Amino acid sequence: MKKVGAAMQASGEAVYVDDIPSPPNCLHGAFIYSTKPLAGVKGVQLESNRSTDGVTTIITFKDIPSGGENVGVIAMSDPEPLFADDLARCAGDRIAVVVADSQRSADVAARTALVEYDTENIYSPILTVEEAVEKSSFFQIPPYMNPKQVGDFSKGMSEADHKILSAEIRLGSEYYFYMETQTALAIPDEDNCMVVYTSSQCPENMQHVIASCLGVPEHNIRVITRRVGGGFGGKGVRSMPVSTACALAAYKLRRPVRICVNRNSDMIMTGGRHPMKVTYSVGFKSSGKITALHLDILMNAGITEDISPLLPSNVIKALKKYDWGALSFNVKLCKTNLTSKSAMRAPGEVQGSYIAEAIIEHVASLLSIEVDSVRNKNFHTFESLNLFYDNIVAAGEYTLPSIMNKLAVSSSFFQRSKKIEQFNQNNTWKKRGISRVPIVYEVVQRPTPGKVSILQDGSIVVEVGGIEIGQGLWTKVRQMTAYALGLIDSSWAEDLVEKVRVIQADTLSLVQAGFTAGSTTSETSCEAVRLCCDILVERLTPLKKQLQEQNGSVDWPMLIRQAQAQSVNLAANSYYVPEFDSMSYLNFGAAVSEVTCCFCLFFWFPHPCFGNVPRFSLLHGLSIFNIYE
Repeated sequence: MKKVGAAMQASGEAVYVDDIPSPPNCLHGAFIYSTKPLAGVKGVQLESNRSTDGVTTIITFKDIPSGGENVGVIAMSDPEPLFADDLARCAGDRIAVVVADSQRSADVAARTALVEYDTENIYSPILTVEEAVEKSSFFQIPPYMNPKQVGDFSKGMSEADHKILSAEIRLGSEYYFYMETQTALAIPDEDNCMVVYTSSQCPENMQHVIASCLGVPEHNIRVITRRVGGGFGGKGVRSMPVSTACALAAYKLRRPVRICVNRNSDMIMTGGRHPMKVTYSVGFKSSGKITALHLDILMNAGITEDISPLLPSNVIKALKKYDWGALSFNVKLCKTNLTSKSAMRAPGEVQGSYIAEAIIEHVASLLSIEVDSVRNKNFHTFESLNLFYDNIVAAGEYTLPSIMNKLAVSSSFFQRSKKIEQFNQNNTWKKRGISRVPIVYEVVQRPTPGKVSILQDGSIVVEVGGIEIGQGLWTKVRQMTAYALGLIDSSWAEDLVEKVRVIQADTLSLVQAGFTAGSTTSETSCEAVRLCCDILVERLTPLKKQLQEQNGSVDWPMLIRQAQAQSVNLAANSYYVPEFDSMSYLNFGAAVSEVTCCFCLFFWFPHPCFGNVPRFSLLHGLSIFNIYE
């Protein structure tokens, strides 16, 4: 079926946080952040000019109420401060929030604010993983999160015909670039309460952080998320300080406050994917079969822990998609004076898969063997797969070899490879390449709540723990609801789809919601809804049989009217907790990609203003570009 809300999104009718009309007397906030990686903060002053006339106040750590804490993130263990107190620990570290009567005034005031720094008696900042190693600046990886090594590396290397020693891969960071930047709207309510509208993948965690900062019970904080305009992990942990600062400003001023972080500030403050330096040594046979691999991985976690302790396991699990013979590694999480790195779309799995493919490519290149052949040589058997993944796969579930074979046929992989070889022989300035790459992803399910309510007219309202972030979660939940309630009468299922509405996440309506991440929340939300529907089916099926005996036929509206009349409970809650033996499993996949590379010719030509500047031709079609004009 068509994705739920697709038409509203395409037409601009879908309501995101920034589309909510500002309440009366609403103020706007913007962050003042450090421009130095490590420096004392002596004070903040705003420039006096017409652009800052609308400024109301500046919120700092000193404005946190008595009983509250200077906390902006609670992730795995150590909390992250909401604001720097007397020391800014990274460029982008939050120092204060300027509150003004318009977003523009707040942004201008924040941008032109003068922060007085003190760099005396301050150690030099740690900016690279090499500096972190030199100064032994690391985060600890809990023992239960350490991935397991496989086999005897020394023995595997002794069996190798060839060796590559201490080769290096460097992976940079990556910004989320969601269409909707970090944003929140906080509205004070009666009895010392607060309603916060936020774009978040984990509203319940945010509720906990806001309550801790303000020093109030969690039932005083209501966090609402309808949908998220792109997340990729960046609306998880990294959204917490934005909503917390917004709530703090609203709490202090007793007025609504909204913050919409501009793109420039968002890119500086939010962090992103973990940069890595990888050094590997690999031994292999002349056939391309790898016998041993050792990795030294330095991960740049930034200034706070965030979810970084999860990364080593994620990297290694993704890398284990090949049978390396013996696999050993040494992984360190480096603490540096950079913005905290966080979960970003397949955190660790992307890097792990890339590292694996880079090593395979390196081996193939050294042996002058087709890389697809080297991949095939190092695919797992059923036995080696369970050795690397701790007996997670049952007989008949290892489908990757058949997937690769089917993909080769459906994509005409080998025929295209031959054509590409001919193309490259006949073309000097354009070259093509084709690649067939496997992936193994370990799914880990989490407990998820659900609630299904049937209203008087037969329409159905559904609440789930998962957040709609564009992945189609609402669509899948809607389908599951109709299917599961359709077990009362299978002819009703298709009509029931149109009667279902999935509503926004509300932390005071549905608890224990957890977070939306890991490509598993749609699945667990659907299962939570199915459990709710099973309860309702059990309640309604006897009544339907009774009505059929009396009337001969019965439809959905009639059934619900009679259920209402007979005081049948038409609401059901569930809390899906995955069983231990099915909590995690492996997903297998593969893809073929073909790429054309166009080589450029550069030559210099005189320019009247800039002197000699390069002009280049893409040699693709007839396009000629002047890069300065």
